[in-house]
Amino acid sequence: MIETQFADLTERHRHELHVHCYRMLGNFQEAEDHVQETFLRAWRSRSSFKGDLFRAWLYKIATNTCLDTLKRTKRRAGGTFAEVPWLQPFPDHLLDQIAPAEEEPDAVVVARETIELTYIALIQSLPARQRAALVLRDVLGWSAAETADALQTSVAGANSALQRARAAIGEQLPEPRPSELTDDERRLLEGFIDAHSREDKDAAVALMREDIRITMPPHPWLYQGLDQIQPLLARAFDDDSIGEWRLIATRANRMPTAASYLRAPGDSEFRAFKFDVIRVQNGKIAEITTFGAELFPAFDLPATLR
Repeated sequence: MIETQFADLTERHRHELHVHCYRMLGNFQEAEDHVQETFLRAWRSRSSFKGDLFRAWLYKIATNTCLDTLKRTKRRAGGTFAEVPWLQPFPDHLLDQIAPAEEEPDAVVVARETIELTYIALIQSLPARQRAALVLRDVLGWSAAETADALQTSVAGANSALQRARAAIGEQLPEPRPSELTDDERRLLEGFIDAHSREDKDAAVALMREDIRITMPPHPWLYQGLDQIQPLLARAFDDDSIGEWRLIATRANRMPTAASYLRAPGDSEFRAFKFDVIRVQNGKIAEITTFGAELFPAFDLPATLR
């Protein structure tokens, strides 16, 4: 197989492998790097490909590439987003590029419940091999034998890893939902953007549950309840030394998201500042996960606005 043919074959799987590595690692940029490493390992070991499904072969390499990294770093998450400092959002427009092709009818569509931040953060708490077993079996739909082969273990070992993973987080997993935003999610995102653009603290608070939670990875900060969050809003809206806000609606992890730009006093431009990924529950904002501006290019968003 010549290099150009190999590149063509691997490239068609780039986006879904990126999502797979993202689930394993919880970090958009690290996942992107691991896709590149997967392709490099695949090229170097191309003679070992025996004509089985090329896609499955790549997934096996990608899984073990991630496992090698997790074994070296030995990082484990806790129970909140504040305890997953490496967590990053994943742009929806890249998720939209993943769909089963005619030649790959078994390709898995990205289900909302397996890409939402709640799911990604939750599975980071699992030991790496249990996480891999859960993703391969319950997300990709692989058989026990295929999973055992990918993890280089026995079928009994793969089943044990899956059972332990399910037992650890099964009841906390998000329920299946349509990938499109609900009417409540659209309404609350519009209201969130409007309140922030007008710097209206009362309007912002009216959108939120009493027990709302805000986290800001990679910082270990957790704000719980309106009593803790109202001072944050007051500081953002009432402090003239901060500047003026402009927000744009986008989507990350199949969730409503606002991209915020800030124009500091004396500046002529609004500059990329943060993402707020919103989780809605019972018609109110239940959780906001705030990320920095480093991924604005990945979301196809400009660095500045006038």
